[in-house]
Amino acid sequence: MIQTVVKRDGRIVGFNDLKIQAAIRKAMMHTEKGEDEALISRITDHIAQKGKPQMSVEDIQDAVEIELMKSARKDVAQKYIQYRNQRSIARKAKTRDVFMEIVNIQNNEVTRENANMNADTPAGMMMKFASEATKPFVDDFLLSEDVRDAVKHNYLHIHDKDYYPTKSLTCVQHPLDHILQGGFQAGHGSSRPAKRIETASVLACISMETAQNEMHGGQAIPAFDFYLAPFVRSSYKEEIHNLEQLTDKDLTHLLDADIDDYVIKPLDTLEGDERLKQHAINKTVNRVHQSMEAFIHNMNTIHSRGGNQVVFSSINYGTDTSAEGRCVMRELLKSTYEGVGNGETAIFPIQIWKKKRGVNYLPEDRNYDLYQYACKVTARRFFPNFLNLDATYNVNDKWKADDPERYKWEIATMGCRTRVFENRFGDKTSVGRGNLSFTTINIVRLAIESMNIENKEERINAFFAKLDHMLELAAKQLDERFQFQKTAYAKQFPLLMTKLWNGCEQLGPCDTIESVINQGTLGIGFIGLAECLKALVGHHHGESAEAQELGVKIVTYMRDRANDFSEKYLHNYSILATPAEGLSGRFTKIDRKEFGVIEGVTDRDYYTNSNHVPVYYKCSARHKAEVEAPYHDLTRGGHIFYVEIDGDATHNPQVIMSVVDMMDQLNMGYGSVNHNRNRCMDCGYENADAHLEVCPKCGSKNIDKLQRITGYLVGTTDRWNKGKLAELNDRVTHIDSPKA
Repeated sequence: MIQTVVKRDGRIVGFNDLKIQAAIRKAMMHTEKGEDEALISRITDHIAQKGKPQMSVEDIQDAVEIELMKSARKDVAQKYIQYRNQRSIARKAKTRDVFMEIVNIQNNEVTRENANMNADTPAGMMMKFASEATKPFVDDFLLSEDVRDAVKHNYLHIHDKDYYPTKSLTCVQHPLDHILQGGFQAGHGSSRPAKRIETASVLACISMETAQNEMHGGQAIPAFDFYLAPFVRSSYKEEIHNLEQLTDKDLTHLLDADIDDYVIKPLDTLEGDERLKQHAINKTVNRVHQSMEAFIHNMNTIHSRGGNQVVFSSINYGTDTSAEGRCVMRELLKSTYEGVGNGETAIFPIQIWKKKRGVNYLPEDRNYDLYQYACKVTARRFFPNFLNLDATYNVNDKWKADDPERYKWEIATMGCRTRVFENRFGDKTSVGRGNLSFTTINIVRLAIESMNIENKEERINAFFAKLDHMLELAAKQLDERFQFQKTAYAKQFPLLMTKLWNGCEQLGPCDTIESVINQGTLGIGFIGLAECLKALVGHHHGESAEAQELGVKIVTYMRDRANDFSEKYLHNYSILATPAEGLSGRFTKIDRKEFGVIEGVTDRDYYTNSNHVPVYYKCSARHKAEVEAPYHDLTRGGHIFYVEIDGDATHNPQVIMSVVDMMDQLNMGYGSVNHNRNRCMDCGYENADAHLEVCPKCGSKNIDKLQRITGYLVGTTDRWNKGKLAELNDRVTHIDSPKA
């Protein structure tokens, strides 16, 4: 006798014979002879009694077909089979429609979900086919029922869900010294340790490109300057040895000569050892510059994962005060300023300047000149962004100015705003750690469901009750994914789990990664704080002190609950200011369909990113900073502060410095500046005209309009989805002119 039924999505439910009766009756209604209740009952009873205790839906339907074919009503059997086939086709139709849109390279939300991916190429198409086929599998077989229901009804979004079955992790901050000093095994060959700056820069690329194929998020280097500095000196020594061969002199005494800075100088006024030393310095600087050019070029041209995507790469630097470290930074900044290829702005790596008092922020600091130069480069090329090491929550007591490895105790971040620092299971560091996975809560939907409660106190209490439930569910889902990820074997991640992740040296190829990955973080993200507040109190936090107070209360509550979950599940939970790209429009589209157009809430094609003041709200940069600053301490899974400026920033890098000053004064953690930058792809002409369509120099319409989509840049908006395009069109400036 049948007792339970296995549905197509894997769920097991109790057997209900009424469903068999309904299906047969529906088939009979489409025949000339009509219904036969006696036959319906006889077939239903027979199948129910003779069936196995547990059967699948397909097996039950097969049994119905057999019994109908045995009966005198072959006409019913024919209709039943037709109906069953139609249902099967209908179930597949949605997938077919999506796949055909990929085949026909249609510009839609599926093919434009990720602006870094060219979904029109064969590799991009294969990536999207795999992604769209995998997500239903995850829903049906890997998610618990309550989580699946929350995702289906637009309360939760599981990021990188298509990678869920691979057990991959999100991102990692590369301890590049492990690669440069020890080499690594890659595929069918191995890489030897680096000896010179050219090799070191190539290995930095290879490290990130290889790891990108093992992970679903970004790759970062936490201390690019410190890691590459030793190879500046070794390259200088190589130049000295070359001079020994050229001059037939013993120049050993010059190998470890004091060098205050690696700067090219003319040789005509120098003699003897000073001339030879400066010659070696000049040659070394040229080699470093070429190496930095090659590094940037490789990171923008080598596709290292499906979809013809370059690596989501970030590099942190700024605090190495050695002559060699300064040389790396200076030549990196020069190469960035000059541009790649024919002078284009480099999209990757996202460069992050680590600002630190006593090191590079004040005029008397050793690296202040490089900080000034970094601001000049940002004014033209958008990067570097700025990470505030002086923010109270970015400080590590182990950091000492005279420690040659002090970078280990410095916060580093990802351009996609992932922040990893605090750690319950090891050192408080960013190095060798990353995010494991993250999930975003649609707090706008929770607010919409509460907004019709007339009493404000009851309305807000109802919202918090819903929020608490969804936080519990998000934490549970992240733990379930962790329990799945931890069963992966080290050999599944041949670089990550041999050279990069903290503690990986303890693992054998067939060991699971369980013992080391808990040093990573699990992120609970949120989106649309502005729209959430509009629904609850009628104003967003940029326009109302009351709304700001409630906004801080909401995110503080989320932070406190994340701390509770860390104790309950014994993981590093943190709150993330979600960098929504495709998600910003997806949440809104579904909510608007269900709740209609609500002014200030669902009346645009996107929800505002995380805790940001809405892009359409006109205010000063100072006001925006003051509103957003309190959220940085609360969102330790990652955050960013943006300022939009108009005019040509290249003529006024002081504007960039003023933004960094605001970050310093307001205890903000990470920020950047957006501005217009156009480039004619035919003649190289550049300007900052927001509406440039035709090059005034050569008349070409082939204009590259650089824009920042979330944490990274995109040279064309052709790959942007509808929601992000709408957001781009709504953006207003926060500084009225470059002189502000």
